[in-house]
Amino acid sequence: MNNNFGIAIHGGAGTILREKLSPKLEQQFRAALTLSISNGYKILQDGGSSLDAVQAAIIVMENSELFNAGKGAVFTHDETNEMDSSIMCGKTLACGCGTLLKHIKNPIIFARTVMEKSEHVLLASDGAEQFAKLHNLEIVEPKYFHTKRRWFQLQVVKENEKETETTRTILDHDGDNSKHGTVGAVALDKDGNLAAATSSGGMTNKRFNRIGDTPMIGAGTYADNATCAVSTTGHGEYFMRLVTAKDISDMMSYKNLDLIDASKEAISKLSAIDGSGGVIAIDKDGNIAMPMNTPGMYRASFSANDKELSVKIFVEE
Repeated sequence: MNNNFGIAIHGGAGTILREKLSPKLEQQFRAALTLSISNGYKILQDGGSSLDAVQAAIIVMENSELFNAGKGAVFTHDETNEMDSSIMCGKTLACGCGTLLKHIKNPIIFARTVMEKSEHVLLASDGAEQFAKLHNLEIVEPKYFHTKRRWFQLQVVKENEKETETTRTILDHDGDNSKHGTVGAVALDKDGNLAAATSSGGMTNKRFNRIGDTPMIGAGTYADNATCAVSTTGHGEYFMRLVTAKDISDMMSYKNLDLIDASKEAISKLSAIDGSGGVIAIDKDGNIAMPMNTPGMYRASFSANDKELSVKIFVEE
């Protein structure tokens, strides 16, 4: 039995500035992150699996309008919501992913179902939703994802396109505190098993069925009991180019780096090609890393060695 269990979560990284985040909204974020990580940690504390813990933590954030996942997913250019998700088991390397999901209430539950109930890794669009119905997952009407904040955000971007005659997409937390981000969780349970999971609504005003790093195993999500579990957040195209989540694991395996140094090196590589974002990671010994190259990242961590959970937003915390 492993006594070094723990969990870390993120709710998006980007230009998150104190002066642009009202005290009320900051309080709401800290409360949501606290509820999310507390739900996951309790499962670990009670001897539950890391897979159950990351799923429980993400469901809280998917059900909140604060984050760009599930209920709070951003709108595409065509005024729809297209969501991505993934989950991975460090013990078996089994994984499941979904993309272009439009009616599934909790995309992370879908990813877990793909992993456990199918022979595939990634299902998309209409076929994914047929699979979800077959397994009695909760299906909702598009209006469930229609939030005033996200709708207003899309209209502002479209108006800007007209004025500048340029195509724009908005990344997580791109200079505006109303733009909230991808969510993720990583955990180590008492049995020594690691798990990672990520869920996202992608970019505001995205076109052509754009898919980011979230449903890409190795880019946005990765877990291996021999090394670590990782979830990323930020500009997905760059994480895909670098295969960031897997790269952290590989640097631990092949270069014998510890989790902290491997995670920092991954962010340095991201910065070198002008990518932005952050990662959360936990290793097989329960060490946690949460580096970023942005002014902030909504994040929290809690391990058996901590006296209390930690919730942070700004880079200097």
